[in-house]
Amino acid sequence: MRNKIFALFAAFGATTIYGLNHTIAKVVMPDYVGAFGFIMLRVVGASILFWTVSLFLPNEKIDKKDYSRIIGVAFLGMCINMLMFFKGLELSTPINSGVIVTLTPIIILILSAIFLNESLNFPKITGIIIGFTGAVILIIYGNQSIVINAPNIPLGNILLLGNSISYGAYLVFVKKLTEKYQTVTIMKWMFLVGSFMTFPVTYPDFIEISWNNMPFFALWRIGFVVICTTFLTYFLNVYALKTLAPTTIGAFAYLQPIITIIYAVLTGNDTLDWVKITACILVFFGVYLVSFKRKIIKA
Repeated sequence: MRNKIFALFAAFGATTIYGLNHTIAKVVMPDYVGAFGFIMLRVVGASILFWTVSLFLPNEKIDKKDYSRIIGVAFLGMCINMLMFFKGLELSTPINSGVIVTLTPIIILILSAIFLNESLNFPKITGIIIGFTGAVILIIYGNQSIVINAPNIPLGNILLLGNSISYGAYLVFVKKLTEKYQTVTIMKWMFLVGSFMTFPVTYPDFIEISWNNMPFFALWRIGFVVICTTFLTYFLNVYALKTLAPTTIGAFAYLQPIITIIYAVLTGNDTLDWVKITACILVFFGVYLVSFKRKIIKA
């Protein structure tokens, strides 16, 4: 019971950081750091942090058969997930990204049905359709309001949807590794692999960063993204996965749009309109059917 409480707090902490990150990272893109340059900072920075922490912990050997899984989850979680999220956020808005990420539990259910043989009943299928309808509305009509620093909202929203799919797949497939290895062991290897995977795409943006002209407000945001959004969130989520199911971790995505909307609106970095509200309601209701209807039926 105690481990479960710690795991729930870890998942909540990761979700809170993610919710704030939509706006914090958006503010510095692309004027100070390009989306892909940000990814190089995240992946390489987190890799250094995890390997440094591992020096103070007992060494844990990885079985040869598990290296292929590490490469696969690194591709999903550190490569495709991050590249799509930050490029999508650069092109779209914080609130749009906060709403679309709420589809993660639906993605996890679909993948669990395919790979883990989880059953799909009528309420779940209905929830999937309603949730994705909300996402489609946001992708097609979410660019009606005038928003600063959002050059291509429809394309950005599509990339954010791709991010949710890859992140959901990452949570499903990394679960077996969390049952076998310590959190730091998994993370140090995944981020090392991710550093090599993303390097060809991220290096051109990285060398364009002008550190000499970087103001303090941009520097602390970059630090937040590297230390909190990357190092802490991945550590907390993998730690939580040792006790909780992937679907439970995914359900914490409910909170992200709430945190994102409040912070984005209060800081003046986004606006809330009826398209976003309607899409948010549809996505929330779809995820509710997917995650909770089963328990109601069994009762």
